[in-house]
Amino acid sequence: MRRKKPIRRKKENPHRINRFIKADPVRVVGDNIGQDVMPLKEALNMADDMGLDLVEISPKADPPVCKIIDYKKFLYEQKKRQKEIKQKTQKVVVKEIRFGPNTDDHDYEFKKNHAVKFLKDGAKLKAFVFFKGRSILFKDKGKMLLLQLAQDLEEYGTVEQMPKLEGKRMTMFFAPKKSKK
Repeated sequence: MRRKKPIRRKKENPHRINRFIKADPVRVVGDNIGQDVMPLKEALNMADDMGLDLVEISPKADPPVCKIIDYKKFLYEQKKRQKEIKQKTQKVVVKEIRFGPNTDDHDYEFKKNHAVKFLKDGAKLKAFVFFKGRSILFKDKGKMLLLQLAQDLEEYGTVEQMPKLEGKRMTMFFAPKKSKK
């Protein structure tokens, strides 16, 4: 038995163009045109004479606004603009550092140096003390450890959230300081 090929449908255009426009009196705008209200047929003829497309830009306006443009070029420029906007947005990176309530001095220094590097690179930092089993008795030790870290990282970042106990974790957030350019 032979399988049928799946039907491929073209992506539907986000705008109505040319013969798909349904409104009859339309407001036509373009490069060499004022804002004229005219019948749809006249607007289509005008666009055809110029070798361009009539595109419905604002369908909810009264009368709907149509623009005489090269539609493929319009879509290309719109995609390009959206890509630029996406590139300009900053991606927030959150790095985590885990401590135990009885973390040794050497381990603390080692992890602090990593925290400094993360903040210098512009990442946010989530430092937490994880309490296992009965170590939850040392809540104050964990808090002191995080406050010491905050004091040591003072010149590299600012504290966003003071130590907060959530279940078996005591967390604290840091944001990098803005570098002066």
